[in-house]
Amino acid sequence: MILLSRSEEIVLLTIWKLKDNAYGVSLRETISKLTNHEWSFGSVYKPLKQLLHKGYVKKSSSEPRSERGGRSRFLYTLTPAGHEALRRSRKIYKAFWSEETELAFE
Repeated sequence: MILLSRSEEIVLLTIWKLKDNAYGVSLRETISKLTNHEWSFGSVYKPLKQLLHKGYVKKSSSEPRSERGGRSRFLYTLTPAGHEALRRSRKIYKAFWSEETELAFE
């Protein structure tokens, strides 16, 4: 079983959350907002490249945007393997956290 890194998991979850609107800028903005930490484009694209390589994400081009000189975007969607990777990841974390009601570091 291949485990996801934390950044891969965050990017994969964000793609799932954004559905048909997952492209570079929207990924970065959403991740930065949800983590309350500013992510650089490199921090998003490195795990994204790894997820593409693993077959968890599919990349496609959108139609050019309607404004003058509008460019197309690269959109990202989860593959069935990506959905399964998220299910496995959630199951693993639930197993680790199942008996912990709060953290006690004393």
